Amino acid sequence: MVAVAQEGRPRVANVGSGPSGTTSSGIAGGAWSPALTGERRPQYRLHKSDVIDITFSFSPEFNQTVTVQADGFLSLRGAPGVYGEGQTLLELQSAIRAAYSPILQEPEVTVVLKDFDKPYFVTSGEVTRPGKYELRGDTTVAEAVAMAGGFTRQAKHSQVVLFRHVSAELVEAHIVDVKQMLASHNLAEDMHLQPGDFVFVPQSKISKIRQFLPASNLSMYINPTQF
Repeated sequence: MVAVAQEGRPRVANVGSGPSGTTSSGIAGGAWSPALTGERRPQYRLHKSDVIDITFSFSPEFNQTVTVQADGFLSLRGAPGVYGEGQTLLELQSAIRAAYSPILQEPEVTVVLKDFDKPYFVTSGEVTRPGKYELRGDTTVAEAVAMAGGFTRQAKHSQVVLFRHVSAELVEAHIVDVKQMLASHNLAEDMHLQPGDFVFVPQSKISKIRQFLPASNLSMYINPTQF
């Protein structure tokens, strides 16, 4: 992944004023969802342990491969460290250029993401092989259950819960009736996973669950010994 400039944000229709207006981000069908407040195609943001290749066009002696350290910083050769965690490649490129400006005149820097934590999802509860799985392609909730070995005898097929982070503090919960989908041979309602999604298959019926809940509440659904 190479740092490339991207521009533009999604335009959203104004409530009650036709397709040509604008509205507050996060509103759809009169209901607010934090999942609608972000960019349509957000750039990747760096995480701890990501590996970065830094190349200087006219000063190859400063070429280097660095890792985002546990404190979020990157140690640079011959220059002060820069904070990288949470930055896009373009933002990191600007920070590195600024760090080397005192010793190089208008440095031309290229930043490439060499290695990163692979996209994944987690399954837990009443599945045969609960755990963490790589998200290598388009995968749905039903397919995630199948990858985890399928339901156990105690599973509540009609109450599968998909937890999805919409921010660091907030998680969105969706209940998926896999039993009905499979019985009707209609997978149109099968939700597609996103990186970091958590699929939980309960043993007993979950009649009511809040759509949004604090991320800290997820701990009640996960048995750490499974991972």
